[in-house]
Amino acid sequence: MENNRLNRAVEQLKSTGVRMTPQRYAILEYLLTSLGHPTADDIYKALEGRFPNMSVATVYNNLRVFKEAGLVRELTYGDSSSRFDANMHEHYHIICRECGKIVDFEYPSLIKVEEEAAKVTGFQVENHRMEIYGRCRSCQEQESKEPLANRS
Repeated sequence: MENNRLNRAVEQLKSTGVRMTPQRYAILEYLLTSLGHPTADDIYKALEGRFPNMSVATVYNNLRVFKEAGLVRELTYGDSSSRFDANMHEHYHIICRECGKIVDFEYPSLIKVEEEAAKVTGFQVENHRMEIYGRCRSCQEQESKEPLANRS
């Protein structure tokens, strides 16, 4: 765990007048150490043993505070639940259509695409989002192990 990253996030919250509660700290720490892109429910389930009185609403409220402070971004893909990403550096996601796994990957920024879109449409471009879909290695390996009769 990058303690510096957690400390910087805590200081950023405090500088905006956000009071650090033990639950808030635990949620932030979980987000910063999570390799996945957890839902609010994932975070709640991971922390309910430590904080039996914490509700899912508490998790959602804190995620909103973190989002407003620029510490996390909310990812919405299709009909699935919102997922939260504490990696605020410019990056993209590849999503498995079978299991829903989301993996970060780096790619040069698509600034030229934004510039061309603005020029062609007259829009003032604010940001972009690129999503790539496929099947993760685990799902591919699982399918190759299934008998042909079970495949749809």
